[in-house]
Parts: sequence; structure tokens; C-alpha cells
Amino acid sequence: MNEVTPVTEAPKPDAQKTDAPKIKPVPTLPDAQTVTEVKHYTDRLFSFRCTRPATMRFRSGEFVMIGLMGDNGKPLLRAYSIASPSWDEELEFYSIKVQDGPLTSKLQHIQPGDEIILRPKPVGTLVHDALLPGKRLWFFATGTGFAPFASLLREPQTYEDYDEVIITHTCREVGELTYGRELIESLKTDELLHELMGPDFHKKIRYYPTTTREESPKMGRITDLMRSGECFADLGVPVLNKDTDRAMVCGNLAFNLEIKEMLEGYGLEEGANSDPKHYVVEKAFLD
Repeated sequence: MNEVTPVTEAPKPDAQKTDAPKIKPVPTLPDAQTVTEVKHYTDRLFSFRCTRPATMRFRSGEFVMIGLMGDNGKPLLRAYSIASPSWDEELEFYSIKVQDGPLTSKLQHIQPGDEIILRPKPVGTLVHDALLPGKRLWFFATGTGFAPFASLLREPQTYEDYDEVIITHTCREVGELTYGRELIESLKTDELLHELMGPDFHKKIRYYPTTTREESPKMGRITDLMRSGECFADLGVPVLNKDTDRAMVCGNLAFNLEIKEMLEGYGLEEGANSDPKHYVVEKAFLD
């Protein structure tokens, strides 16, 4: 966006000179929303909340394009899963920090009151409409891939459609599990959610966090733990099968491809909004 320099009158010969700087107008961000809260978890992870456009509608699990103005004066946008549920009055996002990243190197420094660009056109595959009815729903996440599941864990339909919800979250270090752990703990005491979904909805949740580098109660990649059978033994559930299990996947590209192959090995088929099946993968997300 081009800045417009205000036209000023030339000083009269007898006018006193002033050192006051000229004030340049601040360009308004397109599709601007105001940041209301920022929380940092590690030197690599943070979350933030912002205002929600009054006309914006989305399904829990979808993503939007958000960003800031680049140094070249053009919007710098990336796909971000919406971490808040569809009924929330604000929007929440969970982000990685990349020190030399074009966007996150700047985004990690936002403060309440700052503005971000938000294109209010949500899309995505991690939605209930893309799955056939089932008994047990699995969420497979790595890193900030937990974000869409933060939305779906606060969505009433999740508990109306399934008897059991298993969330697996694999990170390198224990601190990187904090966002997900705190959110799941908060579900037990959230009065609004209890009103929406009943006081015992959170009892359907099975949380299975693992780490790959730092020591924790459960070490290992979730795919390795599934292959060995350890994951299923720990949770006391059978291996996935297409008659009872449904799955959603959101993680780095290598993880997505690996677990997709595993799910199809269990007999599950990939679904879409237009063709509901047994599992879906968020292709737009790269942790």
C-alpha cells in the first residue's frame, strides 16, 4: 500500500523555523483485526487471540489466512488453523516462532492492541462433515498441529458424534506440550462448556502426549508406539479399524505421509467434504 505524504504550505519568510518532524499517515491494514491476548510457552511456541469479524462463520477445525504487512508494503500471509471453537466470540491461533521466518519472525512480537491481517474465508478438511459416523475419534498431532484439535475439543458435535475421543500429541520437548495439556485440563472446569455439552463430556477424552527428545512419562514417536502396539495397550483400546474408528491428522509433512500410510494399512479410507470416509489429513499445515 502506498503511503501518501501530506501537502504542507511553504513557510512564509518571517515564519519561525521548527524542528518538528512531519507526520506521515499510518496505512490501515486490509481485513484488520485487533490482538486481544498473547501467551508465550517456549522460545519456539506462542498463542494469541484477536477480534472476530462480525460476519465470519466457520466450522471447527478449519483454517484461515492471517499475517502482517511485509517490508515491501504487501500483505505477508500464511495458513493458520483456528484454535478456538466455532461459537467463540474471538479467534485463537497457536503458532511456532521461526527467528528468520518471513512472517513468524515478526508475528511473535505482536502485543495486545496490535493489528493483524485476517482473510475471513475459512476452509479445510479437518471437519466432522468429512467423516462417516463412528464410535471412536482419533486426533493425531505433532507440534502446533494441535491447533485445529483445540477447536474441535471445544466443539459440542465432537461429543455428540463419538463415545470416545483420543488425542495424541507428539513434540520434541515437554514444554512444547504445555498448550495442549493446559487446554485439556481447562475443559474439566469450564462452566460454559459444561452448559453446552453437559458436565461429564470431558470424560470421553483420552490424552496421550509423547516426547521424542526430552525425558517424559511417555517417550517415542506416536507412529512407532502404534506399530509396536504399546499405544493401544496403554490406552486399553484395539487397533484402529474402519468399522469403529475415525481419525484426523495434522502435523509436519513427513508425519502426515507416514501416518496416512498406516491408517490405510488398518483399512481406513481418506475422506473429504464432498466424500466422507474414515480419516482426513490437513494438507495445508506444515509444522
